Amino acid sequence: MNDSWQYMLDFVFISLLIFVAAVLKSRLSFLRQWIVPTAMLAGFLGILLGPDLLGFLPFDYDRLGNLVYHLMGIGFIALSLKSREVTNSPGIVNSGLIIVSTYLIQGIVGLGLFIVLVALFYPDMFQGLGLLLPLGFGQGPGQAYSIGSSWEALGVKEGGNLGLAVAGIGFLWATIIGVVLMNVLSRRKSYQQRSYNEQDEEEQRSAAIAQHKEAPLADAIDRLTYQVVLIGIVYLMTYLTLVAAERLLTPLGSFGETFAQLLIGFHFIIGSLYAMLVRSILTKLEKRGFRTEHTIDHYMMQRVSGFAFDYMITASIAAISIHALKEYAIPILLLTTLGGAVTIWYMLWIVPRAFPKEKLPNVLGFYGMLTGTISTGLALVKGVDPKFRSNTADNLVVGSASAILFGFPMLLVLNIPVIGYRENKPEMYVYTLLILIAYFGLLFGALLLRTRKQEKK
Repeated sequence: MNDSWQYMLDFVFISLLIFVAAVLKSRLSFLRQWIVPTAMLAGFLGILLGPDLLGFLPFDYDRLGNLVYHLMGIGFIALSLKSREVTNSPGIVNSGLIIVSTYLIQGIVGLGLFIVLVALFYPDMFQGLGLLLPLGFGQGPGQAYSIGSSWEALGVKEGGNLGLAVAGIGFLWATIIGVVLMNVLSRRKSYQQRSYNEQDEEEQRSAAIAQHKEAPLADAIDRLTYQVVLIGIVYLMTYLTLVAAERLLTPLGSFGETFAQLLIGFHFIIGSLYAMLVRSILTKLEKRGFRTEHTIDHYMMQRVSGFAFDYMITASIAAISIHALKEYAIPILLLTTLGGAVTIWYMLWIVPRAFPKEKLPNVLGFYGMLTGTISTGLALVKGVDPKFRSNTADNLVVGSASAILFGFPMLLVLNIPVIGYRENKPEMYVYTLLILIAYFGLLFGALLLRTRKQEKK
């Protein structure tokens, strides 16, 4: 069989893994009791059945990594093409500050740990690998693989695979430790809250409308096809931008080449920005009377993003190479253990101050998102708020949008350690650590100031 089948076979195998995981979750009571996303369970089945262990599935890790990279771009573009109502609620800014300040404290812990490890035990290791902690825990497997792979192009060994490993362990912290955290906090008086079990008629009506909209129309082009067309156009714009950036920046020397590779790693942000621009343009054209055969279907875009992220999570975990991790096993375990403990401490300290009326769901939601993905955060919230009546879901989703603004300087900071690695300038790692500490202090101070103003109202 020729190579053209390989990507399709990967898609088939991932589909089978998700199906088997869904069956196991429906049949095994202990899996139903624990908040384990089906896609994550499917990914760990992929590791078990993959080439490093049982060898039943002939996965190629580089090919799976490429699949993760592009599925992440598709998922974020689909989410950004959806319209959403954004209000001036204080929770939006507070959420963004919490998210990015957590990235920063994870980065401080990770980079600080690796500077010490390299100085004492691993002289040939890249200190910047400590920054995989905020990428893998805070931003998820797609971003961790994407940035780690861009480091590989600049000479860092196993960057992409290590990023996936950190993200995979992060899922364990988000789910297993998250469930323990949920049970412990729900028993504390200070975290007790009202019940959310009553029926919501408005929610039922919205679901009925969504089901009606999902049915395709008998037009020249199917509604779903139109949504995919828009995603494809935005992805083309993203690709052309990255090609242009690479050609312009590479001749500028080491810094330009490094920054170009980081831009390629952050393709999902560029795609999201273009998607929001396209959505805005189409909305203005519709108001002026210009309409295409279909409009953006927000329900279908949600379904496309859900599909992309489910397959991305499964592929990202299945792509973790056990053999490749042997050299880094101790540093990665130290990194993720320390990172997980610090994240729990920070969530328990800062979130109740920012959201005193909805402590429990917000602590669980932010913790789940900042050790896994937004889906694991919402899964934990669902355990204490089944109908999502609290403000947590809005805080996570809309707060992630404001976090892009606060987190943009980190894109520049990620450039510094790689330059230090390529040019053999170890002082660059210390500069990076100091910048992270200073920026964390700035955002943390702003967050405390805002929470104190809210307390006085």
